[in-house]
Amino acid sequence: MKTRKLGSAGLEVSELGLGCMGLSFGYGPATNEADAVALIQKAVELGVTFFDTAEAYSQGANEALVAKALNPYRNKVVIATKFGFKNGVATEGVDSRPERIRMVVENSLRYLQTDRIDLLYQHRVDPNVPMEDVAGTVKDLIKEGKVLHFGLSEAGVESIRRAHAVQPLTALQSEYSLWWREPEQAILPTLEELGIGFVPFSPLGKGFLTGAIDADTQFAPGDFRNVVPRFSEENRKANQRLVDLLASIAMEKSATPAQVALGWLLAQKPWIVPIPGTTRLHRLEENMGAAAISLSAGELRNIDQAFAAIPVQGARYPQQLQNLVGK
Repeated sequence: MKTRKLGSAGLEVSELGLGCMGLSFGYGPATNEADAVALIQKAVELGVTFFDTAEAYSQGANEALVAKALNPYRNKVVIATKFGFKNGVATEGVDSRPERIRMVVENSLRYLQTDRIDLLYQHRVDPNVPMEDVAGTVKDLIKEGKVLHFGLSEAGVESIRRAHAVQPLTALQSEYSLWWREPEQAILPTLEELGIGFVPFSPLGKGFLTGAIDADTQFAPGDFRNVVPRFSEENRKANQRLVDLLASIAMEKSATPAQVALGWLLAQKPWIVPIPGTTRLHRLEENMGAAAISLSAGELRNIDQAFAAIPVQGARYPQQLQNLVGK
């Protein structure tokens, strides 16, 4: 697999990373540990060097899982984790006080069984803590060698500029895909101007763009898609047209819908590195196959025009979560 550089500091990672959240959080029951470790290690075999976790993904359990899988490869991979929620629980609100950031970093170093965090993100902007204080704290942690690179997640342009002025950002992580293109309006131009990489999460629309979900799909208890408006039965039925369109394009390319969706993202900018997540080996192999998908300028134009003609139905977050975005 080829590599890409995130940010002007030149953090080099595989052009597709692996989002590890779903292995223990957010999508119903946690994956069996042995299976989860095997999946992460298979990703390494396939050339993945970029792995994403967070304190909020089961309060350290996800980080510990990532550590167990990646310990044998620690100096060959880049591990990103995040701070920013009260007690590491997203539903309790945000907390990026400097003392809390330091506490989370010490915990993450322990859970990850490592001496440094390669990329540390603020998970969501905290309106109660000046961004200068957040960035200044991370800057100190970088000076101490505990953190190598700084990033933000789901932050707006103002927060990005304020953070970057104190401690240069290596990456922004936010949702971006064929069915969530808002970052194109202001975020991507700002990142390009400042030399900041972009790491799209949910690049497959939380699974919807794979074609494996339809109006009849029943999500497991604890799967957060149960409360996402875009995943209501009515909206899934309306949005099926998008998946059908993607499937027809994929058939012409002798690829799968997921591969075309990821290939489209990779073609947008050379500093974009999507992090699709999965709990299944065959899906991992399918997703990583997207690195071989080449879309011409004409094909990209046709995809854009076709998708623009089909409005997506439903909000991507319930309101209480949307309130934390783009500050």
